[in-house]
Amino acid sequence: MPVEVSDVPEAKRYEARVDGESKAAGIADYIRTAELVAFVHTEVEAEYEGRGVGSALVRKALDEARAANLRVLATCPFFAGWISRHPEYQDLLYQSRSSVSD
Repeated sequence: MPVEVSDVPEAKRYEARVDGESKAAGIADYIRTAELVAFVHTEVEAEYEGRGVGSALVRKALDEARAANLRVLATCPFFAGWISRHPEYQDLLYQSRSSVSD
């Protein structure tokens, strides 16, 4: 089951398609700035759950963020959980540069 993931910037999301189907098997919505991409929602159609569609979405999105030198804010629980299990992507996570002093 080949999963093809592509960025659809006009829709502000990544879309995954399986076996060349026209219908998206999964999507990952994002908000992008010049320095940061925030992944806010991921959804995989029920019939594709557990078949690697979500992982393919995350991996492609994070690989493209790395290539574009963007930091990642994983507000979506699926993205946050996936990154926590894949330490090779944790360097992409956004960390606030502000400090709070008492």
